[in-house]
Formats: sequence, structure tokens, C-alpha cells
Amino acid sequence: MEITALGQQLKQGNVAPVYLVEGDEVYLVDETRKLLRQLLSSEESDMNFGQYDMETTPLAVALDDAASAPFFGDRRLIFIKQPVFLTSDAKKAKVKHNIDGFLKYLANPLPSTVLVIFAPYPKLDERKKVTKFLKKTATVIDAKKRTPEQAQREVQRAFQQANVKLAPDALTSLMQRTAGDLTAMMAAVPILLTYALQAQTITAEAVAALVPQNLEENVFSLVDAVLAQQVTKALTIYDELLLQKEEPLKINAILVGQFRLLLQIKILQKSGYSQGNLAQVLKIHPYRIKLALRQTKRFSRASLREAYLGLTEIEAQLKSSQQSPRLLFQLFLLKFTDRAHQLGLTQNQA
Repeated sequence: MEITALGQQLKQGNVAPVYLVEGDEVYLVDETRKLLRQLLSSEESDMNFGQYDMETTPLAVALDDAASAPFFGDRRLIFIKQPVFLTSDAKKAKVKHNIDGFLKYLANPLPSTVLVIFAPYPKLDERKKVTKFLKKTATVIDAKKRTPEQAQREVQRAFQQANVKLAPDALTSLMQRTAGDLTAMMAAVPILLTYALQAQTITAEAVAALVPQNLEENVFSLVDAVLAQQVTKALTIYDELLLQKEEPLKINAILVGQFRLLLQIKILQKSGYSQGNLAQVLKIHPYRIKLALRQTKRFSRASLREAYLGLTEIEAQLKSSQQSPRLLFQLFLLKFTDRAHQLGLTQNQA
């Protein structure tokens, strides 16, 4: 079930006894939580709302609460978070859970209780009896990560509902600055709608002025500058990230991860993998694959390897020395540029 359908059903008074919110798209999870919390008034919430984290609390405690009658109200609302017992990582859990008791409750849930299980995982373990039975008995809410195309439609719908025009290039700019992430895009919507109070149409210039690039998008630009051997531009972007209080180790780790991804794509492409296959095999958001493919077309495998090895050296130095992160990055750029000229890596050569 989609979020919109859930909202319509709740308005009509059609409330299920058990919901499974499956997926880790933060915006969709938060919207679902808001809709369900509206089932109780603020006064009722004090007595009839419970929330339990399965990484620290036994499932039996939440079930006891779910099996209790409501106090001075029509229903109880119980949220279960981090249900690790539905995943393949259950053996690593520090808390022992009463799965048999959970199965019994699902078979005969209390009508006056709304039990909501939030499973913020990319995938549940479908082989488990508890997972199969929960999906069979609960109303499943789809909160999985959206593709860039789905995210784009969701954002367009939000502007249409507000009767605000969004220029085509503005939507493209918003996609680029948020890496096609629905949660990041929807966070920008209220800001852009406020701007629209004084303008008839939201332009790409407005998006550029009001929506900051996320760290990954800045790093994407930084990767381009490094591979193009644009030392001044690369240092400027790096300095901007430092001014934004980003940790040098974090910046370097994302850079290493991006170059690793580019190398993996370069190798897999040579083996015949398509864009769709790459997203599945590497378990990476399709939009990131799309952007990475643009870079791999322009740069050689040898240049990607040189940059990757140089950045792993910086990582070791950042962890073991007190040298200036900016100086280390500058030395890396100069060394990489010099090495690239020696090996003739300015073109996309194998």
C-alpha cells in the first residue's frame, strides 16, 4: 500500500490492527508515522501510545502493551522500531525476542490496538516464518527507496497540489543537487514553496540559490575536478567542504568510495553488465550509477586506479599523523597530476 492510499483509508475510518512499514526511505517513513499518530488525540497519546526499540527492549514488553485495553480512549497505538528479528542479522541481536508470542498475537490481534512495525531495512529475510506470517497478516506500507523517476513524480505532485509552477530545468537542478534522493528533495519543497509566494515560477536559479548541494554531490564535482587534473578547482571545492565543517576523514572516505565505485563499474562494464544490472549487483541507488557512468566514459581505468590508491594513502596519513588535511590533499593532487602526465592518462584509455 502506498502512503496516499493509507491516508485515504484512515480518513474513512478503515484502520487495520497491524501495519508493517517496510523500507528505509526516511520521508515516507516519517509521513506514515505522522498519519498514524493522528489516530490519537494529544490527550489520548499520554495514556495510549507506546514505542519500543527491539535493539534494546524485548519484544514481549511491546506485546504486553499491545495486549492491554486502552485507557480513557477507543484504541492503543504501539510502535515497534528496529525489528532485527525480521532480518538475516537476527543472530547478532543483543536482546532475545519471544517470536512465538508475536506469531500468536498476529494470529489474533486485539481489535482496540493498532500495532505498527517499522522495518527500516533495504530487505527483510523472506525465508523466516515470522516474516512470511507478518506480511500475510499485516497491512504492508511501502516505504522502500524510490527510483529517481518515482521521486521526481512525487515532487511534481507536491508542487501541483500547491498550484506552483516548477520550470523543467529547475526540476533537473533539484534532482542533481539532491542526487535524486526523495527525502532530500521533499525537504527542499517547503523552502521552494515559500520562495514561490513572491514568484510565479520556481526557476533553476532559485533552486541553486536555495537548495544546498549534499555532500555526495559536492564530492561528485570534486572527483571530476581531480580526474580532469584541475588542481585549483579541486582545492576550491575541498576548501568549501572544510568551511561547511565536513570532517576531512569523512570527505576522504566518500572520495575513496566514489573512486572504488567507478573502478567497479569500469570492470563490470567490460564484462557486459548493463546500467540496471550494475545497480542490482553493486546495491547502489540507480541515480548514483547513472552519474557514475558519465564519469567512467570520460576517464580511463588507469587514472581511476591512480587516484584511488593516492586517496587510500591520504586516509592512512590522516589517521596516523597530525599533518594538515588540506596540505595532504594538495600534495595528492600534485602527485596525481604529475603521474597522469607521465603515463599519458589525460584521455579515456584502457
